[in-house]
Amino acid sequence: MPTPAAKPGRTGIGPARLEVLKRIYSYRSFYLMLLPAILYYLVFHYYPMYGALIAFKQFSITKGITGSAWVGFQHFEYLFGLDKFWQIFWNTIVISLYRLVFGFPLPLIVALLLNEVRKLMFKRTVQTVIYLPHFISWVIMGGLLINLLSVDGGVVNNLIRSLGGQPVGFLIDENYFRGTLVWSMIWKEFGWNTIIYMAALAGVNPQLYEAAVMDGANRWRRVWHITLPCIRSTIIILLILRIGGLMEAGFEQIFVLYHPGVYNVADIIDTYVYRVGLTEGKFSLAAAVGLFKSVINFTLLVIANSLARRMGEQGIY
Repeated sequence: MPTPAAKPGRTGIGPARLEVLKRIYSYRSFYLMLLPAILYYLVFHYYPMYGALIAFKQFSITKGITGSAWVGFQHFEYLFGLDKFWQIFWNTIVISLYRLVFGFPLPLIVALLLNEVRKLMFKRTVQTVIYLPHFISWVIMGGLLINLLSVDGGVVNNLIRSLGGQPVGFLIDENYFRGTLVWSMIWKEFGWNTIIYMAALAGVNPQLYEAAVMDGANRWRRVWHITLPCIRSTIIILLILRIGGLMEAGFEQIFVLYHPGVYNVADIIDTYVYRVGLTEGKFSLAAAVGLFKSVINFTLLVIANSLARRMGEQGIY
């Protein structure tokens, strides 16, 4: 008597699952290349999330994470009662918004301008020059900024003196320090960020421009009605990612340039976590601050992505 065939849902593999396995096998080389990135995020990003438990415990190095006593939201209550915390929270928001408002549009504008350049040699030269600062670490960049902006012997202030003006404390005056942070960040990173926009612009169909020229559209019309709509999805995705990282105000840059004289305007959440967690040894309090920042970033990311999807864009998920 013949044995009945196994049912797909119980003992066998269903046709849909089999199709997925075949597709994975056919693209096995791509998944193999993706494996190092997956392992990186698992080891250095997802596994350390276990350490977030420190924020809810009275952490002791000798007892470890599991052996330390639970204190619930005690560290958060203490944190929210500190006037210092709300000052650094405000500093983080202000600096991040400055970076977003002034730093986000500039790479797009530069990419649009370079896209209109027809001299290939000039275009490549400009791209190389504006990309170079990205590869310079903030330690070296900090030394360059000190040599340029220092009150005593700085190139910029020497020029101001020679013109009859008074030296400006770009790095020591609270009125100028935030502006110095924002513009030095833009100087360092805007060239690198243009790469994504240049790649998106390379995918625009040239026939659209040819048809627009035949219809009498000038250069600005072509940019407004063809170029920007074609790369809108790229702009939206990058904007979502920037909003999702709004609480990241640039630890390395500020850590290199700031000092106690400008703490009132430059001390951000990341630098506060560094001082409290590593310098003072308050690991639980520092973990609470970091967890609070991560929750804010996640919330902003979800809101920005939801708004993008309502506008007809795909978003990032």
